[in-house]
Amino acid sequence: MSNLKVRSLAELKHLRRAIAEAAEREAQLQRERALRQRQARAEKNLFREAIGAVTALKEPGDRHWFIPEPPEPLPVQRELDEERVLRESLSDAFDVSTLLDTDDQLSFRRPGIGHDVTRKLRAGHWSIQRQLDLHGMRTEEAREALGEFIRLSFRTGVRCVRVVHGKGLGSPGKTPVLKGRVQSWLVQKKEVLAFVQARPAEGGAGALVVLLQPSQRR
Repeated sequence: MSNLKVRSLAELKHLRRAIAEAAEREAQLQRERALRQRQARAEKNLFREAIGAVTALKEPGDRHWFIPEPPEPLPVQRELDEERVLRESLSDAFDVSTLLDTDDQLSFRRPGIGHDVTRKLRAGHWSIQRQLDLHGMRTEEAREALGEFIRLSFRTGVRCVRVVHGKGLGSPGKTPVLKGRVQSWLVQKKEVLAFVQARPAEGGAGALVVLLQPSQRR
């Protein structure tokens, strides 16, 4: 999969619209498929309509079971997913410090994930497939952008992404305001297996490399 850099909330919203349009196309295909099925059933009933009503012979123990036709599928799940992401809430009060590995770079790995995963992540074992740059975003904007970025990446089968939060050189006191919050938000995302500080060539202390759960839709 080619690299896709998402640098703004506007691009994320554009990506969300593209997914919504794909869902609408899928819904149209399902409606056309259902119409063809109804037409096929109507053709099968032409003979019955031609000869009129019939009465089945009754035999001892003869039973007839009525099996209702299943309802036509409604393509609403993706719409529900889109609504859910808008309501998604990542807490700033979440204490991530106890979950980080106390190494030089404060990496994270979910319980049950071995040290070899973070070691391989640092070594570039997984190629970075997408990137999100949070530079210049306000906290609320960055929170929404990160939540949707992780969700869309997981949904499309992406395994490894880079999140650029910056080194805080332009912030008051030159403190990386977003760095701690991004770590906290990522820990709260169930799609995230682990993350480490990026290598110097990939952003160093101003970025994180994140490993996602394998998607079942891949």
